[in-house]
Amino acid sequence: MSTEGKVDCGRRRLLIATAAVGGAGAVTAMVPFLSSMLPSERAKAAGAPVEVDIASIAPGQMITVEWRGKPVWIFNRNQDMLDTLPKLEDAVADPKSEVKQQPDYCKNATRSIKPNLLVAVGICTHLGCSPSSKFKKGADDGMAADWPGGFLCPCHGSTFDFAGRVYKSKPAPTNLEVPPHTYLTDTRILIGEDKKGA
Repeated sequence: MSTEGKVDCGRRRLLIATAAVGGAGAVTAMVPFLSSMLPSERAKAAGAPVEVDIASIAPGQMITVEWRGKPVWIFNRNQDMLDTLPKLEDAVADPKSEVKQQPDYCKNATRSIKPNLLVAVGICTHLGCSPSSKFKKGADDGMAADWPGGFLCPCHGSTFDFAGRVYKSKPAPTNLEVPPHTYLTDTRILIGEDKKGA
């Protein structure tokens, strides 16, 4: 019988095992390589866009997410809150948002794409403190009885309305910043990037 017709089973097993180990090694080597293509935490902090699910934010509620190392508020304003905005035009320092603190598509009465949803950087424009929300009307925490609600910076007393517009005669020189953002769907928002350009 010819030796060419014989199959060396031991050698075949060795070749299959070698190929399997080599393939597993290649996959193992690819994992760090592919992971390196994803944005790192450092890149995210440096400004990579942040995608947020906003489906569970009820009217009158706010969530905070981080973008570029800053707190960003996503605030679902109820109708009572929206109704206060036109009444405050004479009380706020920059009612028409003339100072460039927002993208052009948010230069409107609500400073937002969708009237009910405010997206704002939660840092006071005075010295960088983080204002707190004072949603309730009335004299809670030392606020005047006619306070319609909004945001109060505890550091030096700057106050902002529900659109993030600063009141006159306050230490903060400008309205709260509105970051670039876009709606991917009705329930998902991308902060830090404007895909629509409008």
